[in-house]
Amino acid sequence: MGRGPVQLRRIENKINRQVTFSKRRSGLLKKAHEISVLCDAEVALIVFSTKGKLYEYSSQDSSMDVILERYQRYSFEERAVLDPSIGNQANWGDEYGSLKIKLDALQKSQRQLLGEQLDPLTTKELQQLEQQLDSSLKHIRINFSLSLYLSFKRRRSH
Repeated sequence: MGRGPVQLRRIENKINRQVTFSKRRSGLLKKAHEISVLCDAEVALIVFSTKGKLYEYSSQDSSMDVILERYQRYSFEERAVLDPSIGNQANWGDEYGSLKIKLDALQKSQRQLLGEQLDPLTTKELQQLEQQLDSSLKHIRINFSLSLYLSFKRRRSH
């Protein structure tokens, strides 16, 4: 008889949370290795703990730097080859109106993220904006750490 589904929510007990993180991280690393070997796939896995410690895995034949640089080079043109609907000119006229609406909404959102035009927002919307800014700051810190790490590895290898 198997276990029931695990309820996904933050584990409040710090020790249990650390043990769970460690076990699940090990499981992720094992799965990454398995898909790399069994399917001959290039795999890069990056995990940051809540304290900012870096754990990584890259395929045996590829270094983390090579895979990340390949990921960054993955461009619009390459995606267009894989998905021909991206380059379909017949849809351009229809998409203009919806893209214009999205652009206006994004510009409004950008002004709010910069602290402008906040007067019409409710308290709940201001709280959501604060959470969004906190999340963005967390992503920026992770990208900064990754950039420093890659820079350090490049200098060390040259």
